[in-house]
Amino acid sequence: MALKKITTRVKTFVTTPFKKRSKHYILPPPQPEPPPPQISPPKSPEMSTQQKQQIRPLLQPFLFPKAKSTVLPDPSQFFAHNLLSTPLPTNSFFQNFVLKNGDQPEYIHPYLIKSSNSSLSICYPPQFRNPSFIYQIFNADLTISMLNNPNPNAPHVISSFSDLSVTLDLPSSNLRFFLVRGCPFVTCNVIVDVALKISTIHAILECSWNATLTKYTIRLNNGQTWILYASSPINLSNDMNNITSNEFSGTIRIVLLPNSDYEAVLDRFSSCYPKSGNAVFNQPFCVEYKWEKAGWGDLLMLAHPLHVQLLSDRSGVILEDFKYNSIDGELVGVVGDSWLLKSDPISVTWHSIKGVKEESCSEIIDALTKDVEDLNSTLISTLLSSSYFYGKLIARAARLALIAEEVCYVDVIPTIRKFLKDTIEPWLDGTFEANGFFYDTKWGGIVTKQGSMDSGADFGFGVYNDHHYHIGYFLYAIAVLVKIDPMWGRKYRPQTYSLMADFMNLSRQETSHYTRLRCFDLWKLHSWAGGLTEFADGRNQESTSEAVNAYYSAALMGLAYGDTHLVSIGSTLSAMEIHSAQTWWHIKEESNLYVEEYTKNNRVVGVLWSNKRDSGLWFAPPEWKECRLGIQVLPLLPITEVVFSDARFVRDLVQWTTPALARRGVGEGWKGFVYALEGMYDKTSALEKTRRLTSYDDGNSRTNLMWWIHTRGDEAEECDRGNNFCWFRHYSH
Repeated sequence: MALKKITTRVKTFVTTPFKKRSKHYILPPPQPEPPPPQISPPKSPEMSTQQKQQIRPLLQPFLFPKAKSTVLPDPSQFFAHNLLSTPLPTNSFFQNFVLKNGDQPEYIHPYLIKSSNSSLSICYPPQFRNPSFIYQIFNADLTISMLNNPNPNAPHVISSFSDLSVTLDLPSSNLRFFLVRGCPFVTCNVIVDVALKISTIHAILECSWNATLTKYTIRLNNGQTWILYASSPINLSNDMNNITSNEFSGTIRIVLLPNSDYEAVLDRFSSCYPKSGNAVFNQPFCVEYKWEKAGWGDLLMLAHPLHVQLLSDRSGVILEDFKYNSIDGELVGVVGDSWLLKSDPISVTWHSIKGVKEESCSEIIDALTKDVEDLNSTLISTLLSSSYFYGKLIARAARLALIAEEVCYVDVIPTIRKFLKDTIEPWLDGTFEANGFFYDTKWGGIVTKQGSMDSGADFGFGVYNDHHYHIGYFLYAIAVLVKIDPMWGRKYRPQTYSLMADFMNLSRQETSHYTRLRCFDLWKLHSWAGGLTEFADGRNQESTSEAVNAYYSAALMGLAYGDTHLVSIGSTLSAMEIHSAQTWWHIKEESNLYVEEYTKNNRVVGVLWSNKRDSGLWFAPPEWKECRLGIQVLPLLPITEVVFSDARFVRDLVQWTTPALARRGVGEGWKGFVYALEGMYDKTSALEKTRRLTSYDDGNSRTNLMWWIHTRGDEAEECDRGNNFCWFRHYSH
């Protein structure tokens, strides 16, 4: 079948477990300024209804009209009753546990965990690898349940969750599991006296015990050795595939022994276990992990490669020779009750970092004049209703205003301001008939009119897919409009903050209207986009650059409103997302993070899953390398050069991509992003190629490309993660 010309992203939800493919963050609302003091203040007159309506939005959080969704799943099957009155996570690391039958595995480092039939299975996963993708294979290495359970089909219950953990109960088995990310032990609390059963798909070669019957070593015929620690004596017996116990209550901990040299370490830290974990933002560009623990002794956890890179000196002791395998790179032991992760600071700026030379302004202004003339708010509102593409177009127009400021051609700004007001207001005041934002009370978040009736509409926005992408574009346009029209910003501040809070809420309060950081994974330090769709490989994210845009845009909105807290959080999350992109999506030739055959064939990941690395995209095969590059670049912004701050990698990426541009039918829009990156090290060549383009990505423009290339330096920057682009860094030692 001939490949069609693709210029947009099309997602196909894959739910089969077999086919692999490719709590309310609103700052205290501004209070009306008090009247100047008077000696004998007169009695205030009664306010009119209109005045009350104007003040009321400032006194309470704004909520969009309630949605009546026909496509959202019912969360009541798996969440504890006391949790149903609060906003629920829709993009979490344990999302599969609460979707459909709840029986698809999730990767909770270092294990794949699956819950079904009132049992919990643990897998230390091997990997399947080829030049196109890598994924971890689930095998039920050990399955824990109650012996002779009279109700084996009873569902599990999520009784609590936090930033770094989830507590999963098996009520019919009287078992509670504290599933904490990065914990080498799987900890189970046996609530009352019950007999346990531990089964395996492998053959049990040996099950030996210590003198106190509190430690058992289990050797399997697949080469694995597992250790079971018990808080009090437990009697275990076994046959070829099953281990059973006498009645027992207390705590058991099960851990894989990947290396016999690790046994003494595991023995030492077996008595202290984490029950939950939270991430705290106390200062810019820092995240602190704090675990609630039980038992006695010190806490042993595992850190992934980005953790190790960001860990501060006061974050415990790193056990460099204690490692577990992971699709995210080697997990290294860290001893300590809390970690402090410190990112390189970045500058969130409206305009380019290096600026435009005066002799380059005329070409930019020529393109700017034409692009502004083509703005047509009536046309966009009539022909376009998709929240994603609509968002891209208004953000594209907002870029024109900032470029106009930068080249001192402000004559066009009134036209842009009118376009932005005409296109944004209908979404905020509910007058856009074709679509609009609504509030879903079932899970607690914003959905669209179209998405509430069709799970595939708006790229699944109605089932909480891609929220940071769509809303991120809206926030960018809103931030710019607030900047150039502060009076408009004051009028619509409640609505704009409500949009932001949908994916940027930090509150853990039960009164919050939105879940905490809907898309951002505080363990992996990047976002997920998958929403309330069951995937065999867990959550996924394709475009890191659109994720960066979301938090960057929130920070810009903070700048426009003078909200330093929002600037800080948006900047911090942007920095973390950038670090993650450079760690897991950008594949450097010398990197040993992924296996050699995958690294050799790829310079950028297509779709990154919690349990898989895919070269393909949702909308394009692996061979369409220009799409893979472009989807990690768009939208082209000042922050883009921080994302791609390693000039050598940029050169390798462009050279790897360029042969694909000779393929028939390559879209001009995708070429533009390749040329944009080329401009970071060869400005002359990129400018020549860009001038020959006849069309552009719907979120890009000739003006934006010309601005980008003309703000590049004459020589490539040395390898840097963005440090030199943050002036604050030079004064913060």
